[in-house]
Amino acid sequence: MMNKGGGSGAGMAGSGGGSGPTAAAAAAALQKQKTLLQRVDTDITSVVDNFTQIVNVVRVSDPPAPVKNSQEAYMMEMQASRMVQAANSLLKLVSELKQTAIFSGFASLNDHVEQRIAEFDQEAEKTNRLLARIADDASASLKELESHYYSSAQRLTLDI
Repeated sequence: MMNKGGGSGAGMAGSGGGSGPTAAAAAAALQKQKTLLQRVDTDITSVVDNFTQIVNVVRVSDPPAPVKNSQEAYMMEMQASRMVQAANSLLKLVSELKQTAIFSGFASLNDHVEQRIAEFDQEAEKTNRLLARIADDASASLKELESHYYSSAQRLTLDI
């Protein structure tokens, strides 16, 4: 169970079915989370297994033989190397999680900004419709007042 840590699980954006970019992003996030959890499980299991094997190798047994000591030393060195590889993979995973947290923060901020822009666009349209209706009402009222003024008897007496 040795994981050399190369796969990053990146490049999954846009994969997944659903309705629109939100569903695709949710599916990609879920897939990435599963991949990262699998990597964590694999790497931690590797560290624990290799440590257990090192402990088993160094148990005191019969009088030491030179060949057996060199074999044990080689086995411990291999297990330690595998532990270092698994720990390195975990460090890469932590770095990737930090980057994901940073970029997902930007993504959620962008989503919020886009949502607010859409809300303000709707409010601007509503305001424009209200202003157009007020202008139409004012124009109709002005025409009615002009009509009354030009047809009134008082205007005719003032013009003479």
